[in-house]
Amino acid sequence: MAITPFLWFHDRAEEAAAFYVSLFPNSRILTTVLSGGDVPGSAEGEVMVVEFEIDGQRVQALNGGPSFTLDEAFSLVVDAPTQEEIDRLWDALTADGGQPSQCGWLCDRFGLSWQIVPPVLHELLGDPDPDRAARATAAMMTMGKLDIAALIAAADGAPTLEP
Repeated sequence: MAITPFLWFHDRAEEAAAFYVSLFPNSRILTTVLSGGDVPGSAEGEVMVVEFEIDGQRVQALNGGPSFTLDEAFSLVVDAPTQEEIDRLWDALTADGGQPSQCGWLCDRFGLSWQIVPPVLHELLGDPDPDRAARATAAMMTMGKLDIAALIAAADGAPTLEP
């Protein structure tokens, strides 16, 4: 048995899938299903469904029309281990109409929400010292894109700058 995220796009599923597989290693387009023309709202030969892998995680995307839209209630979480990887993914995903949010969240140009999170954040927020965890949490709450050095410094008690 497998659990596969299924994403509903208006009409850009193929473009989104190609973009996502370009960003992550171990990613590829698996299949593309074309409409036979018998589906309401689609013409024969148009892309209906794209199945792809993002770093080994299977995902399906549908060109389903405007009936439903993606929102922040569903997001993909990326464990980005270095600041360079956070910066690279953040810049790529917010480019061309993507929107940064807070606490490592963003929405890409296709409407899909992402969390770009360094694994050290989980350690800091779960620190057995409640003061250290609280300082890391407070610092995270002031950030859009997460800054590993600033999170660690805040957890360690360094004074933080107001945003």
